[in-house]
Amino acid sequence: MSNKEAENPWFKRRDKGIVTPTNQKKESPDGFWYKTPSGDVIEMAELEENFYVTPKEGFHVRIGSKEYFDIIFDDNNFDLIGEDLMPKDVLKFEDKKKYSDRIVATQNKTGLNDAMRAAYGESSGKKLVVACMDFSFIGGSMGNVMGEKISRAIDVAKEKKCPFLLISKSGGARMMEAGISLMQMAKVSAKLTQLSELKLPYISYLTDPTTGGVTASFAMLGDINIAEPGALIGFAGPRVIKETIGRDLPEGFQKSEFLLEKGFLDFIIDRRTIKEKLAQIIYLFNN
Repeated sequence: MSNKEAENPWFKRRDKGIVTPTNQKKESPDGFWYKTPSGDVIEMAELEENFYVTPKEGFHVRIGSKEYFDIIFDDNNFDLIGEDLMPKDVLKFEDKKKYSDRIVATQNKTGLNDAMRAAYGESSGKKLVVACMDFSFIGGSMGNVMGEKISRAIDVAKEKKCPFLLISKSGGARMMEAGISLMQMAKVSAKLTQLSELKLPYISYLTDPTTGGVTASFAMLGDINIAEPGALIGFAGPRVIKETIGRDLPEGFQKSEFLLEKGFLDFIIDRRTIKEKLAQIIYLFNN
């Protein structure tokens, strides 16, 4: 610092010490770091490069359709299906807020139209239709839009004569749509029989969490049912079951490893190898 700058009071500290109130202090930017279950802190860039699986313990971080499409489709190139579909408050439902207001607020927050996105593209050079749920949109709950998007995705799979992959991540039926929501279980299950009649494979990929009516219907109807490690899969949650029967539950109850042992799943796939495994599954069905 020059003598001239030293003489200028602008460069002098008026108050000694840190005077910024705690509530005004700036934290690291959101999404820059991720704290793993073991307590390690890693950069989000590293986590993203590892397909959102923590390097040390192999914990599968919950992700949405954007990330799954990026992982599965070649060069992240795909055509969306049914993006014009929007949820409607047919029943004029209201709890703490109007359902119509909740829809708008969630759409603005997530940038999604609803809890389901579907697309057609290629994976490892093979044609594939993928429908993926987004838990960030009202808990991935199943409503009229979800049922219709899956139905349209199945129609595209029939037209292109290719496999259909459904990635489930849901809390179950959307209570704001009541019976309309429950109808989607039968609608999608019936639609899946059309794939079976054409001998087109339906691969059900269950991720954390897959619960409620989704589990009780089409999520468990795959020609092959696969899941990610440690995923919670069931109808009612373990806490509800424990309180209902008044007994402790087995260790790992309703986790994907538990369901594999009981024969509900064909196998468990590490997300980092999902694209490779899908290619193998499609090859087996085609030969």
